[in-house]
Amino acid sequence: HVQLEESGGGLVQAGGSLTLSCAASGTTFSINAIGWFRQAPGKERELVAQISWNGLSTDYADSVKGRFTISRDDAKSTAYLQMNSLKPENTAVYYCAAASVPGLTRYLADFGSWGQGTQVTVPA
Repeated sequence: HVQLEESGGGLVQAGGSLTLSCAASGTTFSINAIGWFRQAPGKERELVAQISWNGLSTDYADSVKGRFTISRDDAKSTAYLQMNSLKPENTAVYYCAAASVPGLTRYLADFGSWGQGTQVTVPA
């Protein structure tokens, strides 16, 4: 079983930056990819970015390409989401999740382990 714990959320002004962390523990050998998702009030949860556990492959939502960067630290079993040029529409609860299916996947159902979420607020 994989446990995930996010940290790093908070309030940041538009145009600012924030880095989220996702620390994995437990059966991390079963992880093939880590994804960052977000859910704004009244909206569906959506994929923001994902990275293969070996760090060789990444995938981004079109809306964050060029502004967000996903990375991982193998020694710390931690994934990061560096968010730059933040906008009010980026306000949401951000979740990290782990997938054990081969390759990268955009299906939420393939992510079997989820963190508790961390709030990111960008005031208008």
